[in-house]
Amino acid sequence: MGARKGLDAFEGCALPAALEAMGERWSFLILRAAFDGIVYFEDFQASLGIARNILSNRLTRLVDKGILTREPVAQDKRRIAYRLTEKGRGLVPVMIALRQWGERWGGKPCAGPILSDTRDGKPIRPVTIQAWDGRPLDHHDLCWIDPLGEKERTPCSGESKAPTIKPIETDET
Repeated sequence: MGARKGLDAFEGCALPAALEAMGERWSFLILRAAFDGIVYFEDFQASLGIARNILSNRLTRLVDKGILTREPVAQDKRRIAYRLTEKGRGLVPVMIALRQWGERWGGKPCAGPILSDTRDGKPIRPVTIQAWDGRPLDHHDLCWIDPLGEKERTPCSGESKAPTIKPIETDET
């Protein structure tokens, strides 16, 4: 699939590529099911209520993107297991953040199971953005930094709480 027009403003940004890989509901629901331990086509279909052709298409896409592996089952070579790769497990925080957002803003009370720590059974904390030192940040605390250090930092929102800081000068400059 070719690049879409209008995405030039996002050149160098990983978000469009991530959305291409995962940007629709069935892919996230398959990811959630895989996170919950479902590995077989028939089990994905039964738990999600998804049409076979759509499930087949999404599983193939997730395998092609390196998010799932497709492995024959040793005891029955006709059966295939789909498992999360390291790349797929890297999407778990994204899935959890989207679920928490939906629980907060979806307009319906949470009726499903509560994601909890296996060690103590307590619910997990909300996914947050944190500074390198663990401080919680909100969108007013964020800015874009030119990786080459040629431009000033640009606040992500209209007005930043942080002062505008010029690029860091190194011995090489």
